[in-house]
Formats: sequence, C-alpha cells, structure tokens
Amino acid sequence: MALKNFGGFCLLRPWCVLLLLGMWLQAFAMDRVAGANATLDVEPGARSAALGSATMAVDGDYLGLVSNPYQLSGIRYGWANFSHTAYFEDTQYDFASAAVPLGEGQGLGISFARFGADDIPYIREGEPVPEGSDYNTLSYADWMFSVTFGRRVMDRLDIGVGFHGLYREMDQTGWGFRGDAGIRYRLVDKLFVSGLLKGWTSSATTWESGEVEYSSPEFYLAASYSLPVSYLYGSLGLYWQSAGWLHHEARSLDFDTDEDSGGRLWDDPVDWLSGGRGGVEWIFDFGLSLRAGLSSFSTLRSVTAGAGLVIAKFLRVDYAFESHPVLSPVHRVSISISPYLFSHPEKPAQVEPPAPRAATPQETTPEPSVPEEKPAETPEVVPDSEPAGGVYWEE
Repeated sequence: MALKNFGGFCLLRPWCVLLLLGMWLQAFAMDRVAGANATLDVEPGARSAALGSATMAVDGDYLGLVSNPYQLSGIRYGWANFSHTAYFEDTQYDFASAAVPLGEGQGLGISFARFGADDIPYIREGEPVPEGSDYNTLSYADWMFSVTFGRRVMDRLDIGVGFHGLYREMDQTGWGFRGDAGIRYRLVDKLFVSGLLKGWTSSATTWESGEVEYSSPEFYLAASYSLPVSYLYGSLGLYWQSAGWLHHEARSLDFDTDEDSGGRLWDDPVDWLSGGRGGVEWIFDFGLSLRAGLSSFSTLRSVTAGAGLVIAKFLRVDYAFESHPVLSPVHRVSISISPYLFSHPEKPAQVEPPAPRAATPQETTPEPSVPEEKPAETPEVVPDSEPAGGVYWEE
C-alpha cells in the first residue's frame, strides 16, 4: 500500500518522473560484465583456502567474512586476523579483519585488504628502450573495505549481511560496491546448510572515464558436517560449496583447447555439481588440524592442502598450499589473535578435596572401652581478703 501510494504521488511530481527516467536510462547505460569487483572473490583465509575455498561452509574463519557473514552470530570473543599471500610477478594480497561480539547471538566484522603489485617497469609510447634498469615504474592496486553483520534469529537459523567497497588504482581510478546477504540453518546436530545471494544490490564499478560496469546477482549453496571420533582423539569435518545457480559460468576450463564449459543447474546438473568445491579437515584434540580439498571438482589439478595449529587459546596460525593447472602454486599464511583471551587467561580448575574413604569392616569393629581417668581436682584457691578485725602476727 505504501509503495502504491508512493508511485501515485511520484507520478504527480515532474521532478520524480525525471528521476525515475534517469535511473532507467542509467541502467541501460551500464555495461554488463562477468566478474565486476572480482577482487572481492579472492580467498584471503588460509584455512578456507586449504579446504578448496569452500568459505561459505567454514565456521570460525573470520578472514572469510565477505563470503560468510552469518558465522558472526556465534562469535564469543573478539578476534584480530591477518593474512598474506604472494602470487606470481610480486603480486601480493594482504588482508586484515576484526570480528567482535555485540551481545548474545550477534557480531560485527570489519575488513581491509590490498591486492596489487609495485615497481612495475613500463615504457611510454614513443620513448626509446632505456639502457640497464633505468625504467619508469608504476603500481596497481585494489583497496577493499568491508562491513559485515551476523545474527541468530532462531535457535537453528542465522542470517548475515555484508557491504563491500572497492577503490581501484590502475591506468585510471575507479570505485566499486557490492552488497551480499546470507542465511544458515542447522538441520540436525553438526549438519548445516547455507545460502549466499552475492550482489543483491548488483556488483557495480564506475571508472574515471565515466564508464559504468555491473554484474548481476548470483546465488550459492553450501553445507558442512562435523563428526566427532573420540577413539582417534579428534573430529572430522566435511565442507562443500556449489557453483552459481543463476548464470552460465566458466566453471571448468580445458587448457588444451582453451574452451570454456559449464552450465546452470537446470541445464546440466552433473556439470553444475562438477563446478563445486570442497574439502576435508581433521582436527586433533590437542590443537593440530590437517586439511585437503579441491577448488574445482572438475580437475584434480586444483588440489589444495594445509594445516593449522592452535598455539594458545588466544593464538592460531594456518597455512595453505594451492595448486593451479597453469599458473604457479600459491602459498598462503594467516594468523588470528584474540586480545580478550590473551588478557583473560583461563583460570586453572580448582582441585576438590577427595571424598572421605569408606571405612573397612576391620575399622568398624568396636574396640573394648577403657574407663577414662578423670584428672585430679585441684583445690580451689580462695583469694586473700581483708581481715574482718583483730590483730594478726606474722612470723
């Protein structure tokens, strides 16, 4: 009713009609592309990367808040997280995030990142090739800022939203923006399913030249399951994340023929499943974790592996190795620190006194009673008093 009234009101105002017309024309002026603001999709966390980058299914990796905002509903302590990744040709990806609880069942996350390279030599058009190493240099970088929020709305249901901004420094500057929304539901104990609508605001980029690009929204599914194995002193975790539902994607690339293949769920379910990713994690009770996965089920050349170690309650370190069919392998390292757990160490458990030992039959046999000897009574000493009268002589 409110929207209908607004529409009727707007049609009576010339300025409002012009505004709606301008928005309609602006939408047609945009160039639809695949992967606008693709830097937001680069995996920052070593734990999720070692599990095939199935980030949506991994709980407790606060470097993956861009793809997994609903995990903030279960945060109990504040965490500061950092990761570093070195790619080929000195391209580096540095990521930092902070996750803090906002009360029972909700939390807030803030993330910063820089993805780029420095000191790239170049020659201006028409200039001669310099001798030696006297080249002009340039840098390119994408700077990312993100705010995410997660909340538990029911006993089994968690929701999360995220807003991400991007500033680009290349041959020209540009700005990008994307909004995401996710949901997670616990089917049974330790079995979770989740969904993420990536770019529900559309993912748009505007450039210094005036060109505007955008990518349509995409929807993903994920699932995770944890199985405790007490006799092996640990637990087994399984993680899966699907390919996109809504659009045709280049999910598998045949590098021999350089042809793309892949389809939507209703076009080719088998091919859609092959475009997913996943991983397996074994967590020992003493803090060591071993991980392996595939970033694409369509090829074994996308294998990932890694390990993690809980050094202390407040300090965690993770490492990931990621192979690629064509490019060089990638090594990723991340660290997470909890200032609260560092300043509030857990108190050692108080040792309760042992329960009294039950008496044995020999101990319960009554002993012959011996009459107690009463101590000799001492005569009561009457204090000296003043004489009542008469004369007394002392010898």
